[in-house]
Amino acid sequence: MSATPFQFVGERLLADPGGALIWPARDTLAVADLHLEKGSAFAIGGTPLPPYDSRETLRRLDTALAHYAPKRVICLGDSFHDGAAAERLSDEECATLRRLTGAHDWLWIAGNHDPVPPGWLGGAVMAGYRAGPLIFRHEAERETSPGEVSGHYHPKATVRTPRRKVTGRCFVTDGNRLILPAFGAYAGGLDVRDPAIERLLRERYAVLVCGRTRVHRIPREVILRRADAEDTEPRLI
Repeated sequence: MSATPFQFVGERLLADPGGALIWPARDTLAVADLHLEKGSAFAIGGTPLPPYDSRETLRRLDTALAHYAPKRVICLGDSFHDGAAAERLSDEECATLRRLTGAHDWLWIAGNHDPVPPGWLGGAVMAGYRAGPLIFRHEAERETSPGEVSGHYHPKATVRTPRRKVTGRCFVTDGNRLILPAFGAYAGGLDVRDPAIERLLRERYAVLVCGRTRVHRIPREVILRRADAEDTEPRLI
């Protein structure tokens, strides 16, 4: 797979097709919204889902970390779907997490689903983190300084191709803010044209849509609005 470089507040960043953000100058990889054990949470609530989302999410995360070998890893909140999610992980999944947190300088950013991430799995728990010109937090603030990197909204974008409409998770930035796609296998997504996202951004913003093997730069003007995208089935570009 090939990561796509882009500039953000004077820094060269890479958008990986799997949804990870890489900051080469600081040897850092960031992911948002793992939502580990979302499947089991839904099952407890009476909606049975295949119980393999955590295993798949951790497999993809392990692959990304092996490929980029970052010194620091930042998880931008909602890494766990709820306060008891860590206890529902299998022994194998817990061992994988401990191996990963032990091999990197690991930061858990608190999210609205996991305001107190489980420190017993390793890593440091923080409300937010600043490094150079970048500010890492879970949810974008209405008023913030340039350089904010966040998650929370699970942005996705839909475009029309000659054969069909296709949808993919996406990075979105207006040059001041950067919102990452959700990394979790069951995380879902909110249309990038939704007012909840667009109200945070300046009028002109860039969309980087995750495909199977690369990230596509899509002009905002060709991203379908929500009403036009509703009849599409989720597909990767």
